[in-house]
Amino acid sequence: MKFYVIGDVTVDHLYHLDHLPAPGEEVAPNRATMQPGGAGGTISVTLARLGHSVTLAARVGQDPFADFALSSVRSSGVSEAAVQRDTEALTSTITVMQTPDGKRAMISYGAANRELDPAKLKKKDIDSADALILSAYSLIGGPQRDYALKAVAMAQKAGVPVFLDLGTGAVNAVGMGLLDSAVGADYLLLNQHELLALTGTHSISAALSTLGARGTKRVVVKVGAMGSIVWTADETELVDAVLVGDRVVDTTGAGDTFVAAFAHAVLNGKSMAEAAKLGNAAGVLSATSLGAQSRPISASELESFA
Repeated sequence: MKFYVIGDVTVDHLYHLDHLPAPGEEVAPNRATMQPGGAGGTISVTLARLGHSVTLAARVGQDPFADFALSSVRSSGVSEAAVQRDTEALTSTITVMQTPDGKRAMISYGAANRELDPAKLKKKDIDSADALILSAYSLIGGPQRDYALKAVAMAQKAGVPVFLDLGTGAVNAVGMGLLDSAVGADYLLLNQHELLALTGTHSISAALSTLGARGTKRVVVKVGAMGSIVWTADETELVDAVLVGDRVVDTTGAGDTFVAAFAHAVLNGKSMAEAAKLGNAAGVLSATSLGAQSRPISASELESFA
């Protein structure tokens, strides 16, 4: 399959701490590492490792971080034909602080990604894709938002299915302003916090009803240790979490890996529930290594959880 992915590529600075620092407090991490990341990069890398042809639309600076941010993209065979270079803005970086009980705090700098130039989007690339996958971070603002909305319009006109993955940072930045874009996607993927914030409701059932009333076709809600919920106007199903043998060490990028595995499965003819099960498995597998892109997942390994 051919995927066109729009989203950020970043350099992730990961710090594992006993507790998050209070204002003015200095703490020493138990472990620190630097990894390539970003929703667009992680989704693209995962899809390529699953055997697909992938083009990534993102933007990096001319600084030393650019090649590092794209290192897994290159090694996995993702096309950089739509990756742009910015002569002024820096490559995006994210600092992630995580505690053993799962609490996280993040400092995110969109930088060059937000300057993605819509004039360089090629209609033929969208028309020839089997699916368009969009990270909601690309809808926060700036030229990148124009690029993303232009690509969605092209995809809808060409009959190319659109997968939209929300993110907590994007929802916190834009809030219910994302709703118009979200309801137009063929598949909307998000976690429980994002679902409630997007719809301004206080329960999953009320939120799904709100989305249904607005015309949303299909929704997948990631609910952590419980797995995921798949929803259409006709049915709602809880898909249990998948257990793997290895210990979870870092959840950075797990949600993005879920999205890639879900889209992979849907385009290979799986039902939404079957695809969500494989997404659950992929998300947990990715969390057994440090960094969003360090745990390779093959199609055969993923299929073993079917």
